[in-house]
Parts: sequence; C-alpha cells; structure tokens
Amino acid sequence: MTDPTESPLQIHTVFPDFLPGIIHGYSTRGGGTSDAPYASLNLGDHVGDDPHHVDQNRLRLTRALGLYPLWVTAEQVHGGDVARVKETDAGEKIPGVDALITRTPRLPLALMYADCASVYFFDPERRAIGLAHAGWRGTAADIAGNTVRAMVEAFGSRPEDLWAGLGPHIGACCYTVGEEVVQALEPWEGSILRQRGRIQVDLGASNRAQLREAGVREDRILAASPCTACNTDRFFSYRREGATGRMAAVLMLTGK
Repeated sequence: MTDPTESPLQIHTVFPDFLPGIIHGYSTRGGGTSDAPYASLNLGDHVGDDPHHVDQNRLRLTRALGLYPLWVTAEQVHGGDVARVKETDAGEKIPGVDALITRTPRLPLALMYADCASVYFFDPERRAIGLAHAGWRGTAADIAGNTVRAMVEAFGSRPEDLWAGLGPHIGACCYTVGEEVVQALEPWEGSILRQRGRIQVDLGASNRAQLREAGVREDRILAASPCTACNTDRFFSYRREGATGRMAAVLMLTGK
C-alpha cells in the first residue's frame, strides 16, 4: 500500500476539458502535512486534526488548483437544503445546508468528503455552478434534484443545459446497510442491491437517477467514481477507517 505521507498532491477532475470557464477538482489524501490518522492532505477542520496542518493543507490545495484562498463551505448536516452564495460569503461556512450555488466569478465552493458523493453542477449558458454533498441521508432528501431546481429558480438555468459530475465515493461493493436506509433510498432506480444475503447501496446510481428525474441529460452526467473504501491508500474513508481525514471537492467560475 502506498504511504500517503510520501504521496504527491493529486487532483481528480470530473468535467471534460472542453468546458471552459471553470476550475474544479477533487483532492486525494496524499501531498499534505497531517499526521496519522489524518495523513496526509486532510482538509476537514472538524475531525480533530491540528488546525495548523489543516490550514497548510488547504493552502496547498488552493495553490495547486490556482484558486482564491477564501472559499465558501457548508455545514453539511446530511440534509436536502441548498444555499445561494455571493462574494460577501467568501471565507464563510454556511449553516444548515449541504449544497451551494453561485454565479459569482472567482468564488470557490468547497465541500468535504470521506465516502459521501460529491455532485458538481455547471451551467455554461447562464454561467452558474453548484456543488452538493450526498451521503445516504442527503440522497434520500434528493439533494441532487434540489440543487438543479435551486439553479433553475435562482439563475434561470434549464436542466437540459446543465452538466453534472460525481466525484469518488464509497461503492456498493463496500456499502452494506440496514432496512432504514433501504426504505429511504428504494424509490431511486438502482439504489439498492441485494446479493449473497447482503443489502448494499449504490450512491452513484441514486444520484444519477435524481439528476435524470430533475431533467439533466444522461449524456451530461459524468462520474469519476473509484470506491473510496477500496482505495484507502488514495482516499479517506470514514466507513473503512473511522478516525480519518477529509478530501475536498472544489469548484469555481473563472472570468469577470
């Protein structure tokens, strides 16, 4: 297994290069300063890591992506609420929400993950973006569909114009659940798998189904989805590791 303390900082992307006007990425766990169990690029300030390490890691990520350092984050309460943010929110953590949307250029949106799905949104026609955090509870609350509808209401976006992408998250291979989760997610096509006496959740399938139902075109839903729990040399996994760090999904509009 690769030692994350010796791994370089790497960035995943989900949108194709031909979409201009955005900077985006999803961090891995290598290339940072944090010690075990947060080694090494922990970006979460709520997991018990040394705040100095978190600050240094966030600075490394913003420099690697060419972002402005004052990003907007959300409290991430595993719900379905969405907040529209503006330049006055730079550096703030928005309470009570799991998704952020904006049309403000050079304002980075950033959310933290360690198994949950990140869902990116880009409207190249209205020059708007969104970023959502989708664990099973947020998925049950239709956070992906809610974000589409929030962009329609706030910016006049048309769902068929949107591009959506999913970052790495826990796969069905490692996500065994009980009946509470089944009842919450079963309405979404492909969410629940039953095999060999186990019940497993496919978060990616759930969120793709929500995006389709909200009107996003199938050919504009993209996925960069290696399983985080299967690949703890590259990703943090709360379900596999318990005490661990957090990756960040980041999205920013460039231009004026």
